[in-house]
Amino acid sequence: MTHLPYVAASYLLVLAAILILTGQLVLRLRKANARLALLERRTPIRGNGS
Repeated sequence: MTHLPYVAASYLLVLAAILILTGQLVLRLRKANARLALLERRTPIRGNGS
């Protein structure tokens, strides 16, 4: 009996987890960038007070 199916399944599970986490990361990064852009648009830029 070969262990190839178990090894292949474990590699596929790891790759699937990496893809899921990467997708979540990309979505969170886009949302954070959009929120930052909104904050930068709303907040007036002030000088250093000198």
